[in-house]
Amino acid sequence: MKHQHFIIVLILLTLWSCSSSKKATIPLSETVLADDTYTIIWNGVSHAYRYENKTWIRDEQYDYQFDVIQKRYDNLWKSIKSLHRIHPEYDGKAGDRDQTMYFELAYNSLNDSNKVISTIISTLGDGTGLCDPEFRNSQLIMYVKEPSSFLPYNKFRITQHYNYEEGLLTETVELLNEKDGIETPFMKNEETAWFYIKGKLDKAPTIFR
Repeated sequence: MKHQHFIIVLILLTLWSCSSSKKATIPLSETVLADDTYTIIWNGVSHAYRYENKTWIRDEQYDYQFDVIQKRYDNLWKSIKSLHRIHPEYDGKAGDRDQTMYFELAYNSLNDSNKVISTIISTLGDGTGLCDPEFRNSQLIMYVKEPSSFLPYNKFRITQHYNYEEGLLTETVELLNEKDGIETPFMKNEETAWFYIKGKLDKAPTIFR
């Protein structure tokens, strides 16, 4: 019965995902520039977990690979994330196998603890963030826009660690249900990504054999 309940929840989640994609927040511009700011491309993998009986349980069929094109302006970041669920038995109950998301972070000011405050608009929902002045460690909070009463979560918390010297990003994406100030976990994704920046090659990187 518990397993059937979980499947029903995921079906409802899929319906919400399909409907919300029609209202997706996307960047709009009349011009396209290839080199208008500092750009990093992140390539990574994510391992999925669901919360059941007060325990995190691995759920491999919800794992995914992802790429992020992150464009950093002075105090504004614009990121487009594309993910692909890789498991052959993925059932489609958490949305399409391939998905695209948009995130825009405006860094506004420093608080009393020397943390940079940001405001966020994204396809996941709007919210706020805090990070150090070098953008090494950050936490982003976003709330689902007009969540259905059947949706098992209404809040996202993303905890990021940028290790620039190693070209590595690790982050945890938590899906939570918040009610009366109390959080109940639903699922989480543990992400690891490596970054690529503009450069030159001495020769073709691959060759037909």
